[in-house]
Amino acid sequence: DGIKKGNVLSVAQVAGIMGAKSCSQIIPLCHPINISKVSVKLDLAENAYEGPLCCSVNIEAQVKCKGETGVEMEALSAVSIAALTVFDMCKAVSKNMRIEGIRVVEKTGGKSGNWKIE
Repeated sequence: DGIKKGNVLSVAQVAGIMGAKSCSQIIPLCHPINISKVSVKLDLAENAYEGPLCCSVNIEAQVKCKGETGVEMEALSAVSIAALTVFDMCKAVSKNMRIEGIRVVEKTGGKSGNWKIE
């Protein structure tokens, strides 16, 4: 609330979904794939930091496809674009924002098999 451009988390969620679907158009040599599901979840964690804008937004994306290819780049694109959207919509409120900690935490299926960060 209070952001002139609209509901930040809702707009960022839609942007993240669009980012996953547009991955092959943004990243060179990233081939288009048949995505069957994209979900982007944004959670506001208030009082995470001290200062005038004392919150953080945790962003998680899940991407699924049919086939033997990975969707890591699509998931990373979803989170990155959602984070950039939050930044863009809130930059008038604070110049102290930062984007950090983007990573793949779990992968299932595909040629390389399953793995999860411990």
